[in-house]
Amino acid sequence: MAYKGILLGMGNPLLDISSVVDEDFLQRYDIKLNNAILAEDKHIPMYEEMVSKYNVEYIAGGATQNSIRVAQWMLQIPGATSYIGSIGKDKFGEEMKKYSKLAGVNVHYYEDESAATGTCAVCVVGGERSLIANLSAANCYKSEHLKKPENWALVEKAKYFYIAGFFLTVSPDSIQLVAEHAAANNKVFMMNLSAPFICEFFKDALEKVLPYIDFIFGNETEARTFSKVQGWETDDVEEIAVKICQWSKATGKAKRITVITQGADPVVVAEDGKLKKFPVILLPKEKLVDTNGAGDAFVGGFLSQLVQKKPIDDCVRAGCYAANVVIQRSGCTYPEKPDFN
Repeated sequence: MAYKGILLGMGNPLLDISSVVDEDFLQRYDIKLNNAILAEDKHIPMYEEMVSKYNVEYIAGGATQNSIRVAQWMLQIPGATSYIGSIGKDKFGEEMKKYSKLAGVNVHYYEDESAATGTCAVCVVGGERSLIANLSAANCYKSEHLKKPENWALVEKAKYFYIAGFFLTVSPDSIQLVAEHAAANNKVFMMNLSAPFICEFFKDALEKVLPYIDFIFGNETEARTFSKVQGWETDDVEEIAVKICQWSKATGKAKRITVITQGADPVVVAEDGKLKKFPVILLPKEKLVDTNGAGDAFVGGFLSQLVQKKPIDDCVRAGCYAANVVIQRSGCTYPEKPDFN
């Protein structure tokens, strides 16, 4: 059975500013659909433009936080999940705390006094989304906060850890501390490739932690980028999934499992050199509202069953269910209770 504090996430908490925009907006700010990038100077005016010109929604987000909230929703056990990250001491930070606590997650934020709470522009066109993250305070997380007794106690209590690759841009030393703890204590450590730019520009940081990763998640674009960066000369997602599994492990006890989502195409799971494919729940185009958070929701659903020691088939089924719920709503949101069987 899952218990209080069984799952801990660490990442970049961002307040999503979500809106349907138009093609002209995408072109003016040089952004592409189905992509995730860090904001450059040229992107900064877009946040204000979205708020002033479009009908925006504010949603507590950030990749890891989304997955943890969804896992919490699926589990329905108060405090089963915990989350660590950095926010600003401001109005948006207070909103984030309120929203996360309402979701039942035990949050331990570091509150930075010099930077504003991070935001993520979620630009939606035809149900597809582009994410532009302005990390701000999320970029200020330090491992000193993690080492404080009240925060390290969350690490000690958890049996499962999940961190999106985006956190490699902020605090790789915090990731390493948790990864080494998990390996030394026979716990389960999981990460996500998260975005093509992580595979390309944070290659060394990713490779350093990869031997500790028991489950690695990603989508087909990230998998192909990872393959290209490694010089594997294949864009076959199934072959790439198997190759990632075979990367050396820090401990010989357990094998790595690779889980790659492919939008409406089957989920690919590679384990011990063997492949399994799982169909997703197909959704009529007219029911698709917003793909933002679909991948995060898949991971959250998957984790909710994994921490209950359910078979991988059930984990994938729960992931597909959660993603299907989220893409029919705006942002990474969900009804009060799941009806997953």
